[in-house]
Amino acid sequence: QVQLVESGGGLVQSGGSLRLSCAASGSIFSINVMGWYRQGPGKQRELVATITSGGILNYKDSVKGRFTISRDNAKNTVYLQMNSLKPEDTAVYYCNAVLSVASSSPWYTYWGQGTQVSVSS
Repeated sequence: QVQLVESGGGLVQSGGSLRLSCAASGSIFSINVMGWYRQGPGKQRELVATITSGGILNYKDSVKGRFTISRDNAKNTVYLQMNSLKPEDTAVYYCNAVLSVASSSPWYTYWGQGTQVSVSS
């Protein structure tokens, strides 16, 4: 069984920083894409940032220049460094991984349980 465990959320003032971490564990053969999504109050879940196994990055426009996604392939861990946080960044942040559990298995998408990020004005 595969698990994604997030950590690092919390309450911060506007302009502050937080670093999220997400470690994937279990029967993992290979991880393709890892990323972060978020869901604000009354909103749909949206992509924040993704990173492929080869290091290709993708960011939501509103976080470009403020957030940095990175990955440690040896540890199956993805990070999200969030700087210059704004109240509109307040949301539950979810880790996401597209991975396979064996050489012959298809890719599956897994989600973490979510971690709350709250930014006060």
